[in-house]
Amino acid sequence: MIRASIVGGAGYTAGELLRLLVHHPEVDLVSVGSKSHAGEPLWKAHSDLLGETDFVFSEEADVAVDVLFLCMGHGQSKTWLEANEVPGATAIVDLSQDFRLSEEGLGRDWTYGLPEAFPSTPTKSIANPGCFATGIQLALLPLAAAGQIKSAVHINGITGSTGAGAGLSATSHFSWRNNNVSVYKAFQHQHLHEIKRTLGRLQPGFDQPLHFVPVRGNFTRGILVTAYTPTNLSEEALKQMYADYYADAPFVHYSAETVHLKQVVNTNRGLVQVEKHDGMAFVTTVIDNLLKGASGQALQNMNRYFGLPEDMGLKLKSAAF
Repeated sequence: MIRASIVGGAGYTAGELLRLLVHHPEVDLVSVGSKSHAGEPLWKAHSDLLGETDFVFSEEADVAVDVLFLCMGHGQSKTWLEANEVPGATAIVDLSQDFRLSEEGLGRDWTYGLPEAFPSTPTKSIANPGCFATGIQLALLPLAAAGQIKSAVHINGITGSTGAGAGLSATSHFSWRNNNVSVYKAFQHQHLHEIKRTLGRLQPGFDQPLHFVPVRGNFTRGILVTAYTPTNLSEEALKQMYADYYADAPFVHYSAETVHLKQVVNTNRGLVQVEKHDGMAFVTTVIDNLLKGASGQALQNMNRYFGLPEDMGLKLKSAAF
């Protein structure tokens, strides 16, 4: 059994990760750290776990385990690791952005954990990709791998409110978000840096601009991304390229028909569709921001590191109605 602990156990990503870990056939949950909920049962913070487990939050997570998941806010993972000694034998999966842009950090070699881009077994320290970064990269990986991104890429993406985290803010509470849609961080979203890094590794010399307009959606979870860029390839060639690229991916599937969020919400799946319009390759992707965009992908990366089937503990079905 793989002994696992979580640091920062009260947020959305930790809650989704716990939902997966408590039913994973090869995982023994050792500790879930949360200073704000220490001594309380997990369901006090994650009500969907009521009746699923009697596990209790501890003030500090046990780090002498096989794998440690860091589910803290951006900037906090690096600070926590600097202040806490983690055994060298312990694998780390970090769900923040702290180590996504470098292969080295705090004496560890980090793998950027996007399996569809880098399918080889990850190192002991894994930087889990961002949610928008995952959705956007799934749209562009086949083009980059074929050296076919030769002009600017225009991207639009809409995300559910859970993408903002569990903490309240002016743009995440119900009365503001409901029946409302808004743009934020246009052309400046923090995930663009990791996207450009990946594209540059797949398509050496890549230097095209990514014009990204993120949108806050009036729903709780899911991401829908559209992207378009000029291409000389035919629509048939584009469709074959995408179908071939994802043919062996356990969670990402090419679709010949229009995709939508209800196909992927509550799952670790990603769906990708491509068409050609007015000389443009037009790609649509959908993922669940908390699963394939965060906790599900983290578990997928854990499975990969320990040599387990990638889909173990992740055979989840979406709700169509």
